[in-house]
Amino acid sequence: MKVFITILALAVASASAYESVVHPKDLPKVTKIEGRITNGYAAPEGKAPYTVGLGFSGGWWCGGSIIANDWVLTAEHCIGNADSVTVYFGATWRTNAQYTHWVGRDNFISHSNADIALIRIPHVDFWHMVNKVELPSYNDRYNDYNEWWAVACGWGGTYDGSPLPDWLQCADLQIIHNSECASYYGTGIVGDNIICVRVVDGKGTCGGDSGGPLVSHDGGKLVGVTNWVSGAGCQAGHPAGFQRVTYHLDWIRDHTGISY
Repeated sequence: MKVFITILALAVASASAYESVVHPKDLPKVTKIEGRITNGYAAPEGKAPYTVGLGFSGGWWCGGSIIANDWVLTAEHCIGNADSVTVYFGATWRTNAQYTHWVGRDNFISHSNADIALIRIPHVDFWHMVNKVELPSYNDRYNDYNEWWAVACGWGGTYDGSPLPDWLQCADLQIIHNSECASYYGTGIVGDNIICVRVVDGKGTCGGDSGGPLVSHDGGKLVGVTNWVSGAGCQAGHPAGFQRVTYHLDWIRDHTGISY
């Protein structure tokens, strides 16, 4: 069953005018390949060395981004009630990582008011298969990135109802104005902390991509953390939403000391 985000601040009458959204990790899955793969492309080895796979003790899969030798950024809804997570580093083939680390719940830091979280990891050394992605600088904190192109990567479903692919997938996506995104979902969902992308020809995030990165083509900065897609499905052609990283720079700095 799909788990829909409910925004209590929306009145019932106004809520009915907008679409619902769903966390990608909660989309239903199938056990066999069916339909047409339309979103994304198989990533060449080393394409996104900052992308990690997160296998949580509850049995679900999410993505994340290495932002320092000892920190990963992901979505809060990925953390859930998990007691631990296995972090897959440098994997192009989903479970064939360069190495893995087990991390207990005492290393999870969840945001109290937004769908973003941190995972403290054992120190990892960087090389071409495992590396960090830089956050936007404080000089860019008011950049809305409207109409910029960015790339999202992960091991999420390659179409609605898809099983998780084995090979890392990426999709090049264009960031849109929040007003365009809010026309689908309302301002109760699309607040200042959200950044949205157009979904064209089915290209976008899907089941299993929760918590994964959205990285700008220009400058290679982490601008979004995968949060939700349309309740109508990944391939419905409606915008997908991410936590806007520039909105959370202070929170990230306060917990990790990372800032530019």
